[in-house]
Amino acid sequence: MLTDTTCKNAKPEDKPYRKADEKGVYLDVRPNGSKYFRLKYRFGGKEKLLALGVYPETSLAQARDKRDQARKQLALGIDPGENRKAMKAAQTADGETFEVIAREWFAKYRPTWTPSHGEKIISRLEKDIFPWLGKKPIASITPRLLLECLRRIEARGALDTAHRAGQNSSQIFRYAVATDRAERDLYPDLRGALPPVKQKHFAAITEPKAIGELLRAIDGYQGQFVTICALKLSPMVFLRPGELRKAEWVEFDLDRAEWCIPAERMKMKEPHIVPLSCQALAVLRELHPLTGNGRYLFPSPRTPDRPLSNNGILSALRRMGISKEEMTGHGFRAMARTVLDEVLGFRVDYIEHQLAHAVKDPNGRAYNRTAHLPERRKMMQAWADYLDGLKKGADVIPIKRGAAK
Repeated sequence: MLTDTTCKNAKPEDKPYRKADEKGVYLDVRPNGSKYFRLKYRFGGKEKLLALGVYPETSLAQARDKRDQARKQLALGIDPGENRKAMKAAQTADGETFEVIAREWFAKYRPTWTPSHGEKIISRLEKDIFPWLGKKPIASITPRLLLECLRRIEARGALDTAHRAGQNSSQIFRYAVATDRAERDLYPDLRGALPPVKQKHFAAITEPKAIGELLRAIDGYQGQFVTICALKLSPMVFLRPGELRKAEWVEFDLDRAEWCIPAERMKMKEPHIVPLSCQALAVLRELHPLTGNGRYLFPSPRTPDRPLSNNGILSALRRMGISKEEMTGHGFRAMARTVLDEVLGFRVDYIEHQLAHAVKDPNGRAYNRTAHLPERRKMMQAWADYLDGLKKGADVIPIKRGAAK
């Protein structure tokens, strides 16, 4: 722990070094004799640094006061570094610039998003919106100015990004209205100004015969054992790729045959239960001796501290000769959704629950995670048994498109 005397007597050395205080504060001593107070903190799962001042102009007591202010912001879900950027920008246009308000909005809502989603939003704003609108008072921005920004994005062929940037801008304008710094949201004025985005569906194999061929190809895959296990589980649990590859052993109860995924790892921010079939349990028990002492089921081959990469399963599918036009990691969800409904005849609401989609009860309320769990457990076992039959080449019932439900 630092004292004023320690700070004063810290002598420069050939290389920079640190003297630690408490609660993340340290004194950074440079070879030229300069001394800086820094705060090390974590936000959105990332380690960050905040400058607290130069010693002796900033005393140890003042640095600790700034630390305490930053910790209060963190407790409210505000990144102190991002907040400081906003405050600097606030020196222009009476602090009511689009960027100031946008960063304030971002800091407020970022804790509710996944880290990757938050990074995409702020990157989109910094690249495509702030350079043209950031320094303008938000009250002075017109629909035409916003449209000019969005058309710049459209002009480079990124139509989907243009629509997303418009939606983010709309959220920022609505936040400004709610905080009494803007009169209205401008984005609705631009409805129809951009061409619609053509809906793209994830490539998926849904014909039973082709599914059997895919499963046999997975069984014959010669890659890493961890990747093989991820491939085998993918059709059985039909989760989103990120939810599967980031699976942690602490989430599993093999005796109860349940996988309980916490809300922060789910797209919809609701906890989710995956009943485990006998076949899924067999894969997990085979994998456990290899990775069970670590955090992740499917660790990266480079370091056990990170999960398998986004491209792990995709690359394996490509090496098996399956093109991106035929199948993606997300395609296992479409596969299950189609066959469970159109071939096996399970109720759509059971399927939607298991896909972790938002499903409402007759009164419009969201079901809890245990809704229809016994029925879903039977469905997951029937699905795994059906996949086994397809893999063995059993006679299959063709999908009847447009069949009566």
